Amino acid sequence: MISVKGIFKDMKKDYYEILGVPKSADLQQIKKAYRSLALKYHPDRVPADQKKEAEEKFKEISEAYAVLSDTQKRQMYDQYGHAGIDQRYTTEDIFRGADFSDIFAETGLGDILSRFFGDSFDFFGTESRSGSRRARRGRDIQYEMEITLEEAFSGVKKSIKIPRHEHCSSCQGTGAKSGTALKTCSTCRGQGQVVMSSGFFRMAQTCSTCGGQGKVITEFCPQCRGKGVVQITRNIDVTIPAGVDTDTRLRIKGEGESGISGSGDLYLYIVVKPHSLFHREGKDIHNELLVSFVKAALGAEVPVTTLNGQVMMNIPAGTQSGKIFRLKGKGVPDVHGGSPGDLYVRAMIQVPTHLTTEQKRLLEEFAKMSGEKVGDNGESLKEKIKKVFK
Repeated sequence: MISVKGIFKDMKKDYYEILGVPKSADLQQIKKAYRSLALKYHPDRVPADQKKEAEEKFKEISEAYAVLSDTQKRQMYDQYGHAGIDQRYTTEDIFRGADFSDIFAETGLGDILSRFFGDSFDFFGTESRSGSRRARRGRDIQYEMEITLEEAFSGVKKSIKIPRHEHCSSCQGTGAKSGTALKTCSTCRGQGQVVMSSGFFRMAQTCSTCGGQGKVITEFCPQCRGKGVVQITRNIDVTIPAGVDTDTRLRIKGEGESGISGSGDLYLYIVVKPHSLFHREGKDIHNELLVSFVKAALGAEVPVTTLNGQVMMNIPAGTQSGKIFRLKGKGVPDVHGGSPGDLYVRAMIQVPTHLTTEQKRLLEEFAKMSGEKVGDNGESLKEKIKKVFK
């Protein structure tokens, strides 16, 4: 057994100081500090000339986290300092039981370590010490789906075609020819992993001979050529909930590609097509309504088109062009079940382009009563009317 004393020859720093947390820090603070430092000093994230220094720092912060995140080890350290840890625990004991998994999942650090050490690894005891290989789930699939604003408003069911890899029906996913047997891999002796040690790290790297399966194929399946999977295009029925927007991501569990331990997931990325009438901002909808100058001047009740049919809206007398009216709850539903958005209607005064002689006379009379000069000054009658109702 290697004592912790043998890892660092120099005097050790205080574990709390290493992580930059107070002695009163709770587990979440310790995890947060380690997460930040692990990403900063991971050897895969620094220049080549800084790798050696980063490796030492990475070991140091990982040891500090392994002790401070374990209640029993932390109590021993708080009471006796490094001496209590060195005398009671070996290197393997320190890291045995330390939970790095949630930190790896949140930061993606586990993926980086996978690229370092292979698809399956034993990092500071986070993997099972029995040597069993990690089962691999099938890959996830991403699919971009374009829908209309009306479909986003009401929700919609669609059938999509997805090309994906599935288990070969001929060999049941083994990759071996029907009637033939798999033999135990001679390199890893059926374990699927080859254990390697490098100083502070203990790595269980995926066996390159059998790909982590522990067995090798003697005769390949003629249908899948030993891959165990074949590509098939499937029709998948999906339900798009009301309220989705562009960049909404929907997860369809188990509709990804097949793997040893199960299928991956299908992720739908929604794209809502632009609309000719409505403009969407979050849950709110905006549009414009043409209102005759007579209705704007005298007031009226007018029909307004929404994404859910027509409703009547009151236009008060004297409404000016550009006035915005809010129709509460007439926007897009909340995809999470909250309150819907609103519809904002901008009233735009519609100026007639063709007037009869009598209409012109009446408007000119109205202009005179309003104090407007509409004599022949080079302006068109349309421009004059615009000025009257500006």
